[in-house]
Amino acid sequence: MTQKIFAICDTEEDYALRLTEYMHEKIRLPYAIHLFTDAEKLQEFVMHTPIEILLIAESALQLIREEYIRQQVSRIFVLKENDVQLAAGDEQTQEDICAVSKFQAPDKIVEMLTEAITDVPGWLSGETAQEAAVKLIGVYSPVKRCLQTTFALTMGQILAREHNTLYINFENYSGFGQMLKREFSMDMADLMYYYRCAREKLPLRLPSIIQNINGLDYIPPLQSHAGVREENGGQWLELCRYVAGIGQYEYIILDLDDGMEGLFDLLQSCFRIYTITRDDSFAVAKLNQYEQILRFNNMDEIADKTVKCSFPVFKEIPVNLELMTHGEMAGYVKAIVKEDLYGK
Repeated sequence: MTQKIFAICDTEEDYALRLTEYMHEKIRLPYAIHLFTDAEKLQEFVMHTPIEILLIAESALQLIREEYIRQQVSRIFVLKENDVQLAAGDEQTQEDICAVSKFQAPDKIVEMLTEAITDVPGWLSGETAQEAAVKLIGVYSPVKRCLQTTFALTMGQILAREHNTLYINFENYSGFGQMLKREFSMDMADLMYYYRCAREKLPLRLPSIIQNINGLDYIPPLQSHAGVREENGGQWLELCRYVAGIGQYEYIILDLDDGMEGLFDLLQSCFRIYTITRDDSFAVAKLNQYEQILRFNNMDEIADKTVKCSFPVFKEIPVNLELMTHGEMAGYVKAIVKEDLYGK
């Protein structure tokens, strides 16, 4: 079956290249992306090859026979170049042409496409909506202030060097925004909303939600758990696998917390679990109680997949979250990845 075509046309070559690169890197489309920086070349192309979706600059559209293009292209999106007529972020629809301002970030243009294209047959079909054979790694300990998140981020950044890896933090109060000195416009709650209410839009929304730190993709943690308290472990698991299918992730690291629903369901779904331990009496008592709960509820599978990690006293832990692959902790985690995950 011939792959359908998504075409981008703009005579401003630098802009066209940047936009096309963004599409290739950030969005997994069931279409072949074709770039045209010459409007006449586009017109020649459509004479013998139909185009499913065309994103074209307003100035380029004026150089070709619009009525002919309308006959050969299923859906046309115009990048408006006159901000007086169309402010950035505003959209206009006229017959079968949708217009959006060219002078805004690529992710905003993608949002417009997401809103408008969901009715096109096959837009989100294929591999983007399939679940992937992802390996879930759980990091959980009943012992607090044990460097659990430091361990999880370090492992994630190390794995990300060779594998497509995603990190998800389920803590009630992660402090991520403050640690990274960033504000997130969307977080895990938005991801769950799209999964529940507008799943067909999620493959194009996901790149705007996912962030990256030192090669490791991550979803900004929840700012508030109020809107997702009803989610159970099965629903979180479905979401993780769906996201893995879109992003083609090989590993997802789950930084788990007591306050979430479905903790044990997620732990049972992990292929490996890392539990941080300490030697003090309170830590030993908490770990013993946790293990008793597993035995009482016939969850021996969780215990069987668990690797207990007792850290030495590290002289220095990186404060910068982008430097987790350096230092003593990194050396410790690299050995675990090599011996336990890779079996070397």
